[in-house]
Amino acid sequence: RPCPLLQMSGPQPPLGRGAPCSRCRGTCPGFEPHSWRKICTWCKCSQEDHSLSSDADDDRKIGRLLSDSKYATLTARVKGGDGVRIYKRNRMIITNPIVSRKDPTFDTITYEWAPSGLTQKLAIQYMELIPKEMQPVAGTPGASWRRRQLLRQLPLHDQDPAHCCRSSARAPGASAASQGQPPASHRQRAVGSDVLRGAGAGALEGRGEGSGPRRESARRAPRGTDRCSPLQHCELCKQPVPPDCPVVYADRAGYSRQWHPACFVCCKCSEPLVDLIYFWKSGALWCGRHYCESLRPRCAGCDELIFSEDFERAAGLAWHRAHRGC
Repeated sequence: RPCPLLQMSGPQPPLGRGAPCSRCRGTCPGFEPHSWRKICTWCKCSQEDHSLSSDADDDRKIGRLLSDSKYATLTARVKGGDGVRIYKRNRMIITNPIVSRKDPTFDTITYEWAPSGLTQKLAIQYMELIPKEMQPVAGTPGASWRRRQLLRQLPLHDQDPAHCCRSSARAPGASAASQGQPPASHRQRAVGSDVLRGAGAGALEGRGEGSGPRRESARRAPRGTDRCSPLQHCELCKQPVPPDCPVVYADRAGYSRQWHPACFVCCKCSEPLVDLIYFWKSGALWCGRHYCESLRPRCAGCDELIFSEDFERAAGLAWHRAHRGC
């Protein structure tokens, strides 16, 4: 199947027309898409501020990111979807009984995302170690933060040419090399989806280098061979990790490195990596947005990657020639 980024695209579709703005708080009448900028023409706020995507949109986007690799098992095929695969996102529902004099009731907490393959106890420990405002509990600011970060860190227009404006698409008849098009293998060699385990729970079984996103499995180490110890340190903050503290491992970084859940961030923007989806390059963690920018410049006008060598630079920024303006 040809790489989707090599296909010619049409005009940018009007996603989320009328969606309210979380920043303007009622003063914006609703999202009205600009013809090529990724902003609202009414309030000038970004698409992320209007939360244009839905859960289904996000799952399709991540499914697209992972489906072309040998790790497509992280996705599921949609019935009647013409081969489309979606991300098998792990949700967590916690039900706590409320004891009272009347009939017993239950307090239910739904996390819109949680690390997969973990016991509920360890998953709850993970959530307690990230800031409250970033915990993806349904109906809270944390869930809204996750949605915005998915839009910001994994822009749909970096994956799907149907969401690019025509001026940034590859010219008809031009080769990928002449337009600076990064090969699809870049994505498959760099993207990863992490595993989280208890630091003292046992040895981890990893895989060797290869292409495609990764998902690891854990096994209990034989007695006396546990590789985790209280002397291990977080790769970012360099602070020691207690034996009973959950840690995040990145397969592409090797299991000698580990991070506190709150320290698993992009090396460029220092933002926590949403849903533990990362790209690995030059010995560092990257979010999808900044990994792509390390390969190709991004237009400061339309926010899309520039694949042509015919573009302008000024004040440290890059523009498509048709998009530079006030």
